[in-house]
Amino acid sequence: MLTDYEKSCREQLEKLRDKKDIVILALESSCDETACAVTRGREVLSNVIASQIEIHKRYGGVVPEIASRNHVMAVSQITAQALQEAGIKKEEIDCVAVTYGAGLLGALLVGVSFAKAYAYALGKPLIAVNHIRGHIAANYIAKPDLEPPYICLIASGGHTAVVKVNALEDIELLGSTQDDACGEAFDKVARVLGLEYPGGPQIQKLAKEGKPSVHLPTPLKNSEGYDFSYSGLKTAVINYVHSKEQKGEEYSKADVACSFQEKAVEIMTDAAVRAAKDNKLGTVVIAGGVASNERLREVMKEKAEKYGLSVYYPPAKLCTDNAVMIASEAYNLIKSGSDAAEITLDASATVRITDVAPRKN
Repeated sequence: MLTDYEKSCREQLEKLRDKKDIVILALESSCDETACAVTRGREVLSNVIASQIEIHKRYGGVVPEIASRNHVMAVSQITAQALQEAGIKKEEIDCVAVTYGAGLLGALLVGVSFAKAYAYALGKPLIAVNHIRGHIAANYIAKPDLEPPYICLIASGGHTAVVKVNALEDIELLGSTQDDACGEAFDKVARVLGLEYPGGPQIQKLAKEGKPSVHLPTPLKNSEGYDFSYSGLKTAVINYVHSKEQKGEEYSKADVACSFQEKAVEIMTDAAVRAAKDNKLGTVVIAGGVASNERLREVMKEKAEKYGLSVYYPPAKLCTDNAVMIASEAYNLIKSGSDAAEITLDASATVRITDVAPRKN
């Protein structure tokens, strides 16, 4: 049975369906950034991010317990800052949105718990957002006139997939990684080359100094689908480096970085273009943290021009984890008729790309 609060939220949401300028306060805490944003429709009023990169850099990767503790310390402050920068009073908010998954469970719980309490105290609807779908939704901020259907390449530290976006709420999974995500492979290759965390930006920087002269395999080369595999590619790089070092032979780290990046980008862009051609769609968008990679954008643009496709992607600041993308997906959910989250909303470490709302146990 619904509580009075939940009934009120459903009534409020029904009134918001036809409102264009919905004011949303969104929170994101799935990994190592505590983020809060305020949007009005597709307009970004504020975008505040408290990054923990410098904290986790000393460990070579994200330490979940440390991430959770820092979210606890930051979440209240950045929420107040986001409202101040937006010039919005908390009473003017139409609803609160929060990432419920996927991510580090402890980190997610901080955002979910804070958002539930905040929404309840204000008597406002709470919208539970799938982090992965949030990355896709960042494209609606960058290009407000973007309309489905289109193909989306999702490339991040935890997810690599090709999806067909049929409608705002209807996303069809066409292919995904069978092992490592591309961002995860970037981090692991960076580590073997002695580069700092996070690996993606470091590989990109070093690759500019090298040439794609190291032969690397193309996993699932003859596959008819759109699935990815980065484990073999990552292992090939590690074996190459270890072999050179064990034999005492010199090698160029820049060439290794360049060769790896070229192959990683080739795999993703080929799958996205094939999906667009096979589904007779003229638009490809890129989403996720790796979507900020300059070489990925260049190659995707080159292939799009070759095959007569349009390609779009968010600015770099909306590719990495942020709360603007969570607000954008919340806006989609409201417009698509989704219900408000129940007060019993819980965090989930794993979610499917196709999940529009939290699954019931």
